[in-house]
Amino acid sequence: MSESYTFGQIAEQRAVTYLKKTGYEIVEQNYRYRKAEIDIIARKDNFIIVVEVKARSSSYYGAPESFVNRKKIQLLVTAIDAYIQKNDLDVEVRFDIISYLVENGKWTREHIENAFYPF
Repeated sequence: MSESYTFGQIAEQRAVTYLKKTGYEIVEQNYRYRKAEIDIIARKDNFIIVVEVKARSSSYYGAPESFVNRKKIQLLVTAIDAYIQKNDLDVEVRFDIISYLVENGKWTREHIENAFYPF
């Protein structure tokens, strides 16, 4: 595995641990639908939360969350729509981003709830 893949996996595991500690139920990890992948699907209250995890070792090119572009949003929406239909769910969906910036060995997390709306 590449170093960047491993770094991303560590960030995702940190996000899962954080979400569990803050009352989220982890439903799926790395859910794939066609070309899309949802890092984490969680549940809290009557919401399904789609969590995109972004991690960077430098903010030189911008904050990690700034790398969630329009195409990625479209893929996430398509994937969660398929997931909801497949599982016959009647829930509201929220899209969050958890970003990690690692500088000098220190991990900084930001959880952005309702990071974007799918329209």
